[in-house]
This record gives sequence, C-alpha cells and structure tokens, in this order.
Amino acid sequence: MAKTETFNFMVQGGAATAGPPIGPALSGKGLNIGQIVKDINEKTSGLKGMDVPVKVKVDAAAKKYEISVGLPPAAALLKKEAGVEKGSGAAGTKPAGVLKIEHIIKVAKTKGDGMLSIDLKKQVKELVGTCISLGMKIEGKSAKEVLKEISKGVYDSKIKSAKTDLSAEELKQWESEKQIVKIEIERIERAAAQAAAAAQAAAPSETAPAAEAGSKPAEVKKEAKKEEKK
Repeated sequence: MAKTETFNFMVQGGAATAGPPIGPALSGKGLNIGQIVKDINEKTSGLKGMDVPVKVKVDAAAKKYEISVGLPPAAALLKKEAGVEKGSGAAGTKPAGVLKIEHIIKVAKTKGDGMLSIDLKKQVKELVGTCISLGMKIEGKSAKEVLKEISKGVYDSKIKSAKTDLSAEELKQWESEKQIVKIEIERIERAAAQAAAAAQAAAPSETAPAAEAGSKPAEVKKEAKKEEKK
C-alpha cells in the first residue's frame, strides 16, 4: 500500500465499536467504518474479554485498509488462563486467582518475541513478576515464593520440556487450589465488609458529643427568655 497511514487501537476482543477510538480516528478517510469494525471483531473473536492491540493501515486514496492483530498484554493472557476478569487490586493481601507453572510457560510461548528475554526460564520469571502485581498465586503458593523456587531450579524440568498441558492429576490439584483461593477471597471480602459496617455503626456515636455540646447554647437561651418573662 502506497502512502498509508497507520492507526493503533486497543480494543476488547470481538467487541470493537464504531465509537471512540476507532470511529473518530478513521472518519473522513472515505472508508466504511462499520465494515472495518466488523473485520476487527472477526479477527479478534478468539480473544473475547481481553484488551487486544489492533493496527489498521489505511490508504485513503485507494480507499483500502489492512488489519493486523497483535497479542494481548501478558497480564490479560494470565488472567484468561486463570479464568478471572481482573487482578486483586490489593496484591499481597488478597489473591485474584491461581495458576499452574504450565500456564506460565504457555503464556511465555505465546508472547515469544514480545517479551524482554529470549530465554524461556527468564520469560517465565518475568511473567511470575506480573503475577505478583496481579495478586495471582502459582501452584497454590504466593508468586514471590514460586519466583524463588524457579531461581533454585525447582521447575527446571518442566521449563526445559516447555510443558503446557496438565495431566488429569494436575487438573484435579488445580481445581482444589482454585477452591482454596475462592474461599480465601470470600473470607477477606467478608472481613472487609464487617469492618466497614462496624466503622459505619461507630460513626454516629462519635458525633453525639458534638451534638450535645451544640444544644447547650439553645438551652441557655430558653432559660434567659424565662427570666425575661418573670
């Protein structure tokens, strides 16, 4: 394509619209924006629920365009593997989900050249670092603990074999780990709700003295009026 313009967008897989950012950016190019959006959604349909980078090259003179789809951010891929929509928002105190080391290896292989390192073990460590910020557990343990274990070579055999499939036993173990994390999340959220309710219940009593103090001048005025009548 000669004399092309390139537009980069971040869209929800399979759910792009003609609104911002796509519509305004491509308006006035003589293109069918609705068709472009439809094409983007078809190309990203397998990445539903994830933020996906999309590049649209436009030749306005020829009224032609090309769409290329990039890989979602590592965090989005990790959340998809864990089956969760978002990170914990309180990493270190509240988990978001749990992964097996095979999931980490799978994401590393998917991202490939898009990562800082070309060595698989270093890529895995990079992704475990992302798990720390997301509040994601790995192998039922904190991501920080697993990061230390990777450095010690605990998972070397799996990393060297680039194993991404879970055995029946590993799947069973993962389901158990997910249940444990779910219970932990519910416990933390319940405790937070109880603390918030207790704080709210305590709030009126804290303002009561001020209200009482504020009523004294009025009482003094009443007494003064009684004296005047006498």
